[in-house]
Amino acid sequence: MSKIRRQLSGNTSSSVEPKRLSELKDKTGNLYESINIISKRANQINITIKEELHNKLEEFASHTDSLEEIHENKEQIEISRAYERMPNPALLATTEFLEDKIYHRKSEEDLFS
Repeated sequence: MSKIRRQLSGNTSSSVEPKRLSELKDKTGNLYESINIISKRANQINITIKEELHNKLEEFASHTDSLEEIHENKEQIEISRAYERMPNPALLATTEFLEDKIYHRKSEEDLFS
């Protein structure tokens, strides 16, 4: 089981819940900076999930071009459904951010300006 899948089995809900903007702002001092950090982490999570799903589905891929040989594989369908049930990467990233699980720092240009 991958790190992302283990994380999903934790306390992250797959439904959208309202968040206090003041909590996001308090982490960095700037709401937009917090949202930027969350969005970058969400992109990382999304890429990881896509790669993992692609690798798992690649195992079931038949390398034939004939339309007659294409058939549905129950295991492949179950894997796809499991990934569809996963929470949105933005929800995961927001949860990580609020639980201080994301390391972030300002770039050197921002520090000296």
